Amino acid sequence: MGFFVFMKEIQNNEWYQALVEECKAIITEAVFTSRWALVEGYWKLGERISEENDNFKRANIYGEKIVQDLAESLGTSSRTLHYAIQAYKKYPKLDGMPEGKNLSWNKLITKYLPEPKKNIIEIEPPKGKYEVIVIDPPWQYGTEYNAETRRVASPYQELPTEELKKLIIPSTDNAVIWLWTTHQFIWDAKELLNTWGFEYKLIFVWNKEKLGMGAWLRCQAEFCLLGIKGKPKWSLTNERDVLSIPRQEHSRKPQEFYNMVKKLCPGKKIDIFSREKHEGFEQYGNETNKF
Repeated sequence: MGFFVFMKEIQNNEWYQALVEECKAIITEAVFTSRWALVEGYWKLGERISEENDNFKRANIYGEKIVQDLAESLGTSSRTLHYAIQAYKKYPKLDGMPEGKNLSWNKLITKYLPEPKKNIIEIEPPKGKYEVIVIDPPWQYGTEYNAETRRVASPYQELPTEELKKLIIPSTDNAVIWLWTTHQFIWDAKELLNTWGFEYKLIFVWNKEKLGMGAWLRCQAEFCLLGIKGKPKWSLTNERDVLSIPRQEHSRKPQEFYNMVKKLCPGKKIDIFSREKHEGFEQYGNETNKF
């Protein structure tokens, strides 16, 4: 039986539908209250999923795929579910958590729980060199993603800055790089440019025109650092450092940005950690057909 046919059958089962609805309710209740409530909520999420162990076992080799599908249905990540399940397995009694109600979810997953297996990109690295590079790194936020309430975190495998520094950027001697980042990682992004051999020029701002998340201010902007190497070709007319376009899905960048890059920057182009095909850009990443 093909996987997609198999998943359709699973999704139509009453136990699976009930699981999705109950998990959604748990996450919704947990996110907007106290720090401890978030820990408690994700622990309950792990407990609820673990109750379906027999059903997952009957799914045999597709068990991991079901968890991935469940994460998508909940608007979260399989990484989140991994930690939720591990929290319940390691601490089967909620009052047995380390540090009691002073514990935060982020501290629990970074200090007390095992990391999920790395989602290594098992594809060939880019071949050749490029005059224009767009890169949207999977920054390591260490927080948990929810499509409705916690969009600041990543629903995909994250990489620490030290690992990102090890990337070999396939640029020519005269090249332009557009490096996407957020408030939290602006200084890290500048450090990456230095490490990769690019000279910082300016920050391009994407105004998403919709209220976002934030602990100090509600953020609705994302940033793209422009860097150069050597003397790249550049075709400026009246392009500005701000683009106001409503946001779409998490991590999806506007087509208008790619149109601007094509107009400004002649030469061979690549979109690294790409999740959507754009005309004129080669792609590199393990989710190139996400959108």
